Amino acid sequence: MAPDFALPDQDKNVHKLSDYRGKPVVLLFYPLDFSPVCSNEMACFRDALSVFNDLDAQVFGISVDSVWAHKAFAAQQGIEFPLLADFHPKGDVCKKYGVYLEDKGICDRVVVVIDPEGRVSEVIHVGIPNVPDVEQVAEAVKKAAAATA
Repeated sequence: MAPDFALPDQDKNVHKLSDYRGKPVVLLFYPLDFSPVCSNEMACFRDALSVFNDLDAQVFGISVDSVWAHKAFAAQQGIEFPLLADFHPKGDVCKKYGVYLEDKGICDRVVVVIDPEGRVSEVIHVGIPNVPDVEQVAEAVKKAAAATA
């Protein structure tokens, strides 16, 4: 089972993972708001959000940035999906998923796809300097949804 969590987004709404049972969930763990690769990654998922909406999947970005940094980043980038602040205790959720880089104080770039029953379906380790392949993530969501259908 995917570790449950409750984190605030850029609008201070708290999202609890277990509240999304019944639909696939995509967790986009990323290092930092406003960094070049993270900006490109979020723009790719912003532009492809309709693909994930059509799959009835919930997309979340998660980093150790604050709610306020997320708010500014989402506004600048035109991001409409929730950016969750794993700010305090710093990196707690990232640690639960094994993606926190203790030596850097940030999380690695990793995509976790969770099936509608709340199980981790796929983990795609992308690495800090790389942007995830949106099509690969969409295929992982389709696979996760089909496994529980």
